[in-house]
Amino acid sequence: MNTEAPIEETGTEEFQHLNVDIDEAGLAWLVISRPKALNALNSEVIEELRDALVELVSYEDVHAIIITGDGDKAFVAGADISEFTGLTPLEARGLSQTGQDVLATIEASPIPVIAMINGFALGGGLELAMACHLRVASTTALLGLPEVSLGLIPGFGGTQRLTRLTSPGVAREWIITGDMFSAEEAHRVGLVTRICAPEDLRETTAKLASSITKRGPIAVATALDVIRRGLEVGQTEGENIEADAFGMLFATEDQTEGAAAFLEKRKPEFLGR
Repeated sequence: MNTEAPIEETGTEEFQHLNVDIDEAGLAWLVISRPKALNALNSEVIEELRDALVELVSYEDVHAIIITGDGDKAFVAGADISEFTGLTPLEARGLSQTGQDVLATIEASPIPVIAMINGFALGGGLELAMACHLRVASTTALLGLPEVSLGLIPGFGGTQRLTRLTSPGVAREWIITGDMFSAEEAHRVGLVTRICAPEDLRETTAKLASSITKRGPIAVATALDVIRRGLEVGQTEGENIEADAFGMLFATEDQTEGAAAFLEKRKPEFLGR
């Protein structure tokens, strides 16, 4: 990986379970590192994810964030089940809401967040991937929501996001069987954006991210926001949100530059204002 500086050298606290590098293209590579636990999400990782995201979004030189897992076995193999022992129903509800809040922060990011799924993406790991804006998976990856095997259901937004990303029928099958599915099947049902050979995963993900960073940053952020808000309302209200945002973009210098560049047959130079 080509890096400018680790995130801790650019003002962010050092993390216990995350490694973050920002490369020369402005891509922030956020790697969850608990390899002995197959990068399982515990409470510390969840909090660090939120802190890292908030910090990265504040950097002007970060144009996209790529989340992946350490090693080649797992993206994130689920939540850390050891933390479930002895929880009361009220405490379990609080755990669920904390996870939902952190993943909602990822989903609401104004810069693109891409999950690079390099292995198992199960339970909370798949829920994390679904909160990202795009998902690129290795053909060797396995995905699923096995919580019913523990007498539970997904608790970090999985029942809601999987339904929206695929279909109610697909979501029901994945959730109530608890089965694991191949990357090819995940791609077929629309859950995974792209699949590729393991050796091509980093390059494929970086190319996808870089293609987005060449576009108008305000337009990209606005599009992500309008899509997210539109999923929460009916189509008519969603189209009103879209029209408002479309009109507001005509007040930006980027829109003027984009139109001028198109007419002059040159590449635009977006400044993010």
